[in-house]
Amino acid sequence: MSAIGAVSSCFCLRPGVWLLKPGMQKMSSFGLHTAARCAAKDYYEVLVLGGGAGGIAMSARMKRKVGAANVAVVEPSKTHYYQPLWTLVGGGAKQLAASARPMASVMPKGVEWIKSQVTALDPDKNCVWLENDIKVSYKYLIIALGISLHYEKIKGLPEGFNHPKIGSNYSAQTVEKTWKALQDFKEGNAIFTFPNTPVKCAGAPQKIMYLSDAYLRKTGKRAKANIMFNTSLGVIFAVKKYADALLEVIKERNLAVNYKRNLIEVRADKQEAVFENLDKPGVTEVHQYEMLHVTPPMGPPAVLINSPVSDQSGWVDVDKETLQHKKYPNVFGIGDCTNLPTSKTAAAVAAQSGVLDKTISLVMKNELPVKKYDGYTSCPLVTGYNKVILAEFDYNAQPLETFPIDQSKERATMYHMKADMMPLLYWNALLK
Repeated sequence: MSAIGAVSSCFCLRPGVWLLKPGMQKMSSFGLHTAARCAAKDYYEVLVLGGGAGGIAMSARMKRKVGAANVAVVEPSKTHYYQPLWTLVGGGAKQLAASARPMASVMPKGVEWIKSQVTALDPDKNCVWLENDIKVSYKYLIIALGISLHYEKIKGLPEGFNHPKIGSNYSAQTVEKTWKALQDFKEGNAIFTFPNTPVKCAGAPQKIMYLSDAYLRKTGKRAKANIMFNTSLGVIFAVKKYADALLEVIKERNLAVNYKRNLIEVRADKQEAVFENLDKPGVTEVHQYEMLHVTPPMGPPAVLINSPVSDQSGWVDVDKETLQHKKYPNVFGIGDCTNLPTSKTAAAVAAQSGVLDKTISLVMKNELPVKKYDGYTSCPLVTGYNKVILAEFDYNAQPLETFPIDQSKERATMYHMKADMMPLLYWNALLK
């Protein structure tokens, strides 16, 4: 699955950040949109790369600023996914179809949809290159290309998904296999992994573990299950307040956590998972599994690696407070493809879109950006079929909570907000 056209796996809201902004209350006209595969013009005032959450949200904002005819979105995918729902799809609580809508239905009406792939960026000449050597120039560029999944960096994948007992909530092609593996579980190890790379929503790899525990208890199979979370990290979660709460859940439910363990190979025919001990490079452990959930290694899209707009690691190099590029003042980044030092989530995109809108408005007037992004992000940590710990925090990994309650407590109200309210807010507010 292309990372473009999907969104990060956590989504929340923060009053005053985006949902309650005056402009957000006035929904613009959206509808079905058709376009030729190639650009209708070779120049746009605002060119947006990527049709995920950040790209669609910013194209809607830019449409109101400069007019639909002056905005184009480059996006090859025909389907737009609300990926935060995939945790619940993998746990059998939601259907995959509920997370998908045609890209045409979320594209702002009148905005040009260029159904192509970016092959190169040339910010020194204010242009990008698309497939078939098509050149498109711009006055302002917004890069929202998302993050790429790399199952192939694990030996035995992705071909291992052809076998039973293995799934992944990070791909539309494999998320339903997670639910199948959970339903088919009989006895043995249920293993959940976290890779040694940046990932979208650091909480998602363990959410499915909690749902699996709940399902196995409900079906009377928990006594025959050894549930393991093998993570490359040294902590369960980056924010101490929520980490402490999660460790209590882990203790109560008798879940095993093995730190500094990185999945390097899957022998799907033998139902074996091979992990490297990151504290002892070269030392490996082999675990038999009855169920395996894989969180793949991730990285920047290939077009950004060694690009003039990217840092040494391949992420778009932007100012962490204004989202303006550090070298090219008419280039901006949003979401998972950037080097912003915060978690890669749709909640972060929601907060960033408001800041970036203000930044671009001032840049267009030849003024200095003043609005500052504080790193706000959120992750509704699903700990059961009706329980969520709502983690919200900033650049400094300090809680930045929306509600006047202790959000580190498991709550049914927060579960219903994630499962039922947030998808509505996503489709009807953030994207518009």
